[in-house]
Amino acid sequence: MKKFMIIYYAPLDAMLQTANSTPEEQAKGMEGWKLWAQKCGDKLMDMGNPLMNGQQLTPDGKSKESNKNVTGYSILGVENIEEAKELLKGHPHLAWNAACSIELYEVMPVPGM
Repeated sequence: MKKFMIIYYAPLDAMLQTANSTPEEQAKGMEGWKLWAQKCGDKLMDMGNPLMNGQQLTPDGKSKESNKNVTGYSILGVENIEEAKELLKGHPHLAWNAACSIELYEVMPVPGM
């Protein structure tokens, strides 16, 4: 089995919309995520968490606010990228806002680590 990291991207307006929603609206928004987690079953190794306040660090020791709009991550354990992409079809993140996107990366093992 291979590991695949899912990176979620969303525009600032989508993040603000969620931040300003009621707890009931937020709970309703999570219903799709729960259904997706059930669909994945034990292939969902880590549901992940939301991310915020990203910083870009440079070799000279400076940092600045990231402009990547990364909003979260999850980790799947599947045989190949095609299986991972199949599990991501209809993902609730993509229905949140028209500018939302997902990137999928294979996690490569590091020898000796």
